[in-house]
Amino acid sequence: MTSFLRFAASTALAIFLAGSGVAVLATPAAFGAEPAAAPPALPPSITVAPAARGVVVESETVVGSLVPREEVLVGVDLDGYRLTELDAEEGDTVKAGQVLARLSTDTLEVLLAQNASSLARNDAAIAQAKSQIAEAVATEVEAKASLERGASLQEKGFASASVLDQRRSLAGAASARRAAAEQGLAVAQADKTLTEALRRELELRLSKTEIKAPTDGIVLSRNARIGAIVSGAGEPLFRIAEDGAIELEAQVPETALSRIAIGQLVTIHSAGSDAVIEGKVRLVAPRIDAATRLGRVRIALPAGVKVNAGAFARGTIEVARHEGVTLPQSAIVTVAGKPTAQVVVDSKVQTRPLEIGISGGGVVEILSGVAEGDSVILRAGTFVRDGDEVTPVAAVQGAKG
Repeated sequence: MTSFLRFAASTALAIFLAGSGVAVLATPAAFGAEPAAAPPALPPSITVAPAARGVVVESETVVGSLVPREEVLVGVDLDGYRLTELDAEEGDTVKAGQVLARLSTDTLEVLLAQNASSLARNDAAIAQAKSQIAEAVATEVEAKASLERGASLQEKGFASASVLDQRRSLAGAASARRAAAEQGLAVAQADKTLTEALRRELELRLSKTEIKAPTDGIVLSRNARIGAIVSGAGEPLFRIAEDGAIELEAQVPETALSRIAIGQLVTIHSAGSDAVIEGKVRLVAPRIDAATRLGRVRIALPAGVKVNAGAFARGTIEVARHEGVTLPQSAIVTVAGKPTAQVVVDSKVQTRPLEIGISGGGVVEILSGVAEGDSVILRAGTFVRDGDEVTPVAAVQGAKG
């Protein structure tokens, strides 16, 4: 009776569980079997990349403005003349000697006409003086001959002393008139020389009414206005970039200035332009500003490059270029002030001290400590320590550490 009741209860429980959707699983213990062993845990995966040979370029970034290498100021040497014509605009390319503007010439033309009249008078005065000299010479010759005849007659007793004195006086006067005529010629010639000098001055002033470009270049600015009265003490009428040469004038911290040398390559980006310009360091100023602690560097741009003077620009100067074993910057960690890298050897982490060289572009030159081909943890010192067992996973090419 008891066995029957137990069987009935078991049957009812099985029916209830089946109806409620609860599955009853038989355990191994129910059948007398041993439990299965759990699979061994894998070491943590970590991204590695091989140390590879490459080129490391170290650079310094500088900022500044684009300026002409030599800015030529074009003004006037005349005062009080009116500007009547303009033949150049900003941005024009000009040649040396090309006329940029013209001034009024009315006053100078009148003065030149007066000077021409003065020259004619000088020529007439010189001719008159020469005639007077010729007349005086003839009179002097005649007076001296008369004196000689009088002296001869007096010796023979045919002429008195008073007659001889009179002839001597006439000879002296004739000599004096000749001398005066010669001096008059010298004065007339001096007057002509002065008039000719004045004419050359007027012609020079007339030539300066044509304002010419002193050099080849590009007109950067024009302050000239038609109708304006010019003055030599005023603002320059034109500003020209000599030969069109434009440079980047950049300010550099004194700590970086010593690493910059003439001839180094520079990559330049100008504000408002996507173009990349290749330049070279032309000048490293020997003086550092005491107030700002900045030095000055001039970087020459290629001839004919299209840029705007005065624009802001940024330059990247290549200060060193080495080829050798390289590592990403993220693979290096500093321990006790010394650089180290974590290398995976036989699935175990080894921390190695490094001797590094230059760095740039996110990579570092390795002089010793890691050989080419060693698997190096890309992000060192973050997840694992020396001696840990790991599962190395090769980094996807192009991925950043």
